[in-house]
Amino acid sequence: MRMLIVIAVLVCCRPAEVLSQTTTYLHCGRLIDATSEEVQEERTIIIVDDRIQEVMRGYVDPPTGVEAIDLRAHTVMPGLIDMHVHVESEQSPNRYLEVFTLEPADVALRATQYLERTLMAGFTTVRDLGGTGVNVSLRDAVNRGYVIGPRIFTAQKSVATTGGHADPTNGRRIDLSGDPGPREGVINSADEAYAAVRNRYKFGADCIKITATGGVLSVAGDGSGPQFRQEEVNAIVAAANDYGMHTAAHAHGAEGMKRAVLAGITTIEHGTLMTREVMDLMIARGTYLVPTISAGRFVAEKARQPGYFPAIIVPKAIYIGEQIQDNFTRAYSYGVPIAFGTDSGVSAHGENAQEFIYMVESGMPAIETIIAATAVPARILGRETEFGTIQAGLLADIVAVRGNPLEDISVMTDVPFVMKEGEIVKHTTD
Repeated sequence: MRMLIVIAVLVCCRPAEVLSQTTTYLHCGRLIDATSEEVQEERTIIIVDDRIQEVMRGYVDPPTGVEAIDLRAHTVMPGLIDMHVHVESEQSPNRYLEVFTLEPADVALRATQYLERTLMAGFTTVRDLGGTGVNVSLRDAVNRGYVIGPRIFTAQKSVATTGGHADPTNGRRIDLSGDPGPREGVINSADEAYAAVRNRYKFGADCIKITATGGVLSVAGDGSGPQFRQEEVNAIVAAANDYGMHTAAHAHGAEGMKRAVLAGITTIEHGTLMTREVMDLMIARGTYLVPTISAGRFVAEKARQPGYFPAIIVPKAIYIGEQIQDNFTRAYSYGVPIAFGTDSGVSAHGENAQEFIYMVESGMPAIETIIAATAVPARILGRETEFGTIQAGLLADIVAVRGNPLEDISVMTDVPFVMKEGEIVKHTTD
């Protein structure tokens, strides 16, 4: 008798469950599904709850009571993915003082506006490559629906060497600097490299980022030299692999890049002074370049404004910043794999799509830049069966732009329609 009652309850509940589903039809004038470089005409995407159920030819009429969104004058594509952001902050002349004046709660609350801007710009997923650890809480807040923003994959805190780029105590008085170690993301041996990765895992990281060379914005003189021994980089990548995490390496100079690629790093960030030897290694090993042209242009411009950066940063910003775009041209022409990334947080959050313009200016066809910001990052993140393309069964992360970005890539900077996991978070009309 008890079994019969349970069956009856389940049968009674089925119609209510069906009725509770949310179905949306999108009528798309042009569709870039990112499974290929083909642009399809006149398609209907059927979304049920958070998933794409089907993509159909023509403009299919929805059932009674189901909403149809008219995007016939638009180009529809998967939600965009930025593989290099810093969600906690945004560069300003006060940035170096804020380390001492802002509480973690201040950082988190201010960051909510950065996240919302990024999502409204069409970026439904980002990879955060280092902060103070507040980035982990921001990721979780977005996942739980407390904060409006893109899906976040975060490195938590970058791994550095003592005095290297991402040593959090660079530029401080001796009595304030202490001696940070693996817990703080600072290492000086292979054993400490393992400890640092394990601490990142413990503190909630999704991936590991290292600063393989000096950097522009650290308060230190070196902007491009290698900062890890080969055995240290090898240990970091091996430890990350043990924990199922992919790896990224900030790198401006060739020797630091070479060591990272030989170790098996997944992506090279910036890659400013890349040589043919490094490019050959990256192609052979399938290592991606994340170019961050936006950040290079930003720092080169701001370095010429008196007082914007500390004096030690100015020559690095001008030297490195002015070369990033030319390096991208060389790397793309040579055949280095490319994934879209801006370093937003250096450049402004919400202006991520400017990178498309710079990439096209540098010789990459518009359709390839879009795939580099959708299908390619999803594959790097290991989430290609969840998002990054428009296919049945995947999450409904979908954006639309007016006109045709293959004819005018600048339309990517104005995104009137954004859907994340089946929910329309932005829909503006002319």
